[in-house]
Amino acid sequence: MTVTATSVEGPDQLDSGPVPDSRAVRWARRVGAAAVAALSGVLLYVSFPPRTLWWLALPAFAAFGWVLRGRSWKAGLGLGYLFGLGFLLPLLVWTGVEVGSVPWLALVAAEAVFLALVGAGITLVSRLPAFPLWAAALWTAGEALRARVPFGGFPWGKVAFGQADGVFLPLAAVGGTPVLGFGVVLCGFGLYEGVRLAVEGRRTRTVRRSAAVAALLSLVVPVVAALAARTLVSDKAENGYATVAVIQGNVPREGLEFNAQRRAVLDYHARETERLAAEVKAGKTAKPDFVLWPENSSDVDPFANPDAYAVIDAAAKAIGVPISVGGVVERDGKLYNEQILWDPEKGPEDTYDKRQVQPFGEYLPMRSLLAHINKNWTTMVRQDFSRGHKPGVFDMAGAKVGLVTCYEAAFDWTVRSTVTDGAQLISVPSNNATFDRSEMTYQQLAMSRVRAVETSRTVTVPVTSGVSAIIMPDGRITQKTGMFVAAHLVQKVPLRSSETPATRLGTLPELLLVLVAAGGLGWVAVGAFRKKRATGTAPAETA
Repeated sequence: MTVTATSVEGPDQLDSGPVPDSRAVRWARRVGAAAVAALSGVLLYVSFPPRTLWWLALPAFAAFGWVLRGRSWKAGLGLGYLFGLGFLLPLLVWTGVEVGSVPWLALVAAEAVFLALVGAGITLVSRLPAFPLWAAALWTAGEALRARVPFGGFPWGKVAFGQADGVFLPLAAVGGTPVLGFGVVLCGFGLYEGVRLAVEGRRTRTVRRSAAVAALLSLVVPVVAALAARTLVSDKAENGYATVAVIQGNVPREGLEFNAQRRAVLDYHARETERLAAEVKAGKTAKPDFVLWPENSSDVDPFANPDAYAVIDAAAKAIGVPISVGGVVERDGKLYNEQILWDPEKGPEDTYDKRQVQPFGEYLPMRSLLAHINKNWTTMVRQDFSRGHKPGVFDMAGAKVGLVTCYEAAFDWTVRSTVTDGAQLISVPSNNATFDRSEMTYQQLAMSRVRAVETSRTVTVPVTSGVSAIIMPDGRITQKTGMFVAAHLVQKVPLRSSETPATRLGTLPELLLVLVAAGGLGWVAVGAFRKKRATGTAPAETA
């Protein structure tokens, strides 16, 4: 094919003929670009659970690439922000279920800034060869930053978490959520580049061969890599099996004051455990090797309240096996979100304190500043939770059970550390009752499915009010409960000890992709410097 300089630059350049350069036309184009950016963000949201439309992420990024290519970085900032609003406003609406719309809107406004920066970066690399590679790497770099700052980061909404039902899922075993997300975004931008080149070829009858190859590889390589990575996904037991029971006690909906609510939740989980014990005794259900309760299943501190201690101890004795109890515990004047290993004979034996506590949910950043602005704001978190510092791996009936408490499931490092510390199975005890029947519980369940493939571990999800589930190492949900019902799940599951490449490599794949993004921006910067220098010296050379 003939190499030409002709290219289709973006939405402004896809018209078939000359358009009058009027202010009205320019305004209409800007409005159209803004609408496409926002709607492509909405399309990405629709690809997330509870829907199984994972493939919609590809046209979402194709449209995003189309609207950004050839524009200025300032326009990229605005369009990226609109994309972020279109995506995050509906995705995170559950954050306002309990506390109102102001925190929800503030969170979205802040998180969309990261997507604005990514949009600006993509416009800068949009004219480079192999544009999809640089653009997808920039997206990954943006997610890496968003997962770390501010206040420890907020990785909710990573592209990887929308792919639990998708063909790309095995990539999680290769390099974790960064590689899985990169593969999806690369394929989406590759789709745009392929369409762009097809339109260009139809118009000019010539297409750059290198650009066509790059676009094709952007589409094909992620899919082929995902299919090849399926060999890393296995449900085979490496350390035998364990029969696990997941308890969902449910919560009272209305009519009780705060302390009575907390005690009722504990009683409900003890009651469901005793119901399971009765079924085991009657031969209706297999006896579990251990039992897993959710986060906040005992907000009444059992170490400070003898009645709560007695309730948990009676439940453990009834079932006759160890229980992991989610408690709120005060120790040395500090509050901890804690998992307690409770033996039926010896009582509490071990604990795990949540390490990644939630800002504005479990602790209040800048408390004194917020109190100075509005004292009422500090009442949403009256006492800050303290952080734990060690991975939680309980020895339960000979099985090594890793603990990743609720919000922690969104963070790569917390999950990985339990596996490197010896976990053969992972439990994600959670409390989603605050968020009612919103999509939050399904989004979090999808995270656990991705984590199962990433670590090649069975993942159990005990939740106070649902949806509780048991997930195989290949990401399949084999059992789950409904919402706001008392229920239990019992299943024989494989125990595994081998590590996936994602676990062994740790943050290295993400770091390499960030370096690729930096390389693309560096290429642009060097090109701009050389162009400016050449333009600046031209008059002197001709004089």
